[in-house]
This record gives sequence, structure tokens and C-alpha cells, in this order.
Amino acid sequence: MAGAISTVGVVAVAAGLTVSLAIVGGAAIAAQRLAGVADAAALAAADVASGAVAGVPCELASRIAAEGGAQLEECDVAGLISTITVAGAYGGISFDARSRAGPPETPSP
Repeated sequence: MAGAISTVGVVAVAAGLTVSLAIVGGAAIAAQRLAGVADAAALAAADVASGAVAGVPCELASRIAAEGGAQLEECDVAGLISTITVAGAYGGISFDARSRAGPPETPSP
């Protein structure tokens, strides 16, 4: 009888760990996906700022973020450089991601 109780306890702990790891894994995937959406939105805004694509930089970034399941929180375009912050959630946990896109910085001599 004691063996059956121990077995039930071990199975319950293993099930709890499995569920916990699945939740943490899902949150990690959601955070990485949100970072990709931020990158895409920043690149789109930088393309508009450079003249490669027609439109308004922050409007296009907002549309890209929405298509990626995120919300544009901040959009800053300075010259050819765009800095974007997007927000999303997973299981009630809020995430945000920030990305910068534009030409590389020129090193000072």
C-alpha cells in the first residue's frame, strides 16, 4: 500500500513539473515571437524612412505589429533610424519588445 501512495506522489510531482515547463516554454516562445514582430515593424518603418517603401513609417509599423498579433506601444523615427516598442501577452503575462533598425553607425576616427 505504501508503494502505491509513493507512486501516486511521484506521478503527481512529474505531472506538475511537466505542466510548469510547458507554461514556461510557451511564454519563452511568445517572447521570441514578439521580438520578431518588433524587428519586422522596425525594419518596415526604416524602409519607409529611407524612401524604399511609400507610406508613413509609424503607420506601417503599427500595421505590421497588428498583423503579428502585437500592439505598437512606441514609434520613434529619427532620420533613417527607427526605434519600435511593441507589446503582447501570453496567458495573462504582458511582454514588450524593442527593436532598432536603420543604417549602421559610422565609427568615429
